[in-house]
Amino acid sequence: MIMNRTEVVKKAREAHRENIRRSLQHRLEVARAKGDENLIRQLEAEMRYFG
Repeated sequence: MIMNRTEVVKKAREAHRENIRRSLQHRLEVARAKGDENLIRQLEAEMRYFG
């Protein structure tokens, strides 16, 4: 299947958002394990922003 430029850009954008979400989730787990409440609040706000 040949994708046009719009489809390629859309797929790249989706992959980028998923990578950000996974990174944030991991950072949030680490912050919770360390009990870093300030970082937890910041990362939770970022998670809400990215949906």
